[in-house]
Amino acid sequence: MINPGTLHGVGVGPGDPELVTVKAARLIGSAPVLAYFAKKGRRGHARTIVDTYVRPGTEELPLHYPLTTEMSFADPLYVREVGGFYAEAAEALATHLAAGRDVVLIAEGDPLFYGSFMHLYIRLKDRFPVRITPGVTGFSGCASAAGLPMTWGDDVLAVLPGTLGEDDLTERLAGADAAVIMKLGTNFPKVRRAIARAGLAQRAIYIERGSMEGEVVLPLNDKTDDASPYFSLILIGGEGRRP
Repeated sequence: MINPGTLHGVGVGPGDPELVTVKAARLIGSAPVLAYFAKKGRRGHARTIVDTYVRPGTEELPLHYPLTTEMSFADPLYVREVGGFYAEAAEALATHLAAGRDVVLIAEGDPLFYGSFMHLYIRLKDRFPVRITPGVTGFSGCASAAGLPMTWGDDVLAVLPGTLGEDDLTERLAGADAAVIMKLGTNFPKVRRAIARAGLAQRAIYIERGSMEGEVVLPLNDKTDDASPYFSLILIGGEGRRP
């Protein structure tokens, strides 16, 4: 009987290859199978980050998303296409795991923080051994790039997806001491309005491609257009108790 392989969910950080942890680099360098998510026709950001750590001859398993445009989670097309994709991707990994091969599935940032890895994890964790290696989150990399202390003393930090409705965003922002707003894209104008309504525009910092080449850091009020690429977010630092 063949012992099953182990699925490793490995965080590779926000973008700078030097922010990949020692453990992640070791696992990537010894992986029999290296899996990663990517848009169709693209190499994938996570795969690009780890380029220098991949051993020549490693078997690679790209998992190509069926949709590349932003859609509502409630859209039936999203549920059907993306749900089916995750099911097929899980079975692609299961084929290797059942044959006794370990699979290292790399994830931008941290695997358990808004990551696609989680969708495969819940489908495979009861069938195969799984180990998870945490990574530096995208917002941690962006806060460092901005030199922005995020939480002091008893500050409460809210992490909000820009896909929420404007009223919901406004209410949650007004009730938090500090905030991270992710998933901007086409939601950016709505997010900017919600921040202004919550009275936090003066404290908001816009960061694009944090810790990567082409990094942009500026006060939200200084950003005059509505363009917001995938690798962007907004940070609002806390102002709480300190000695």
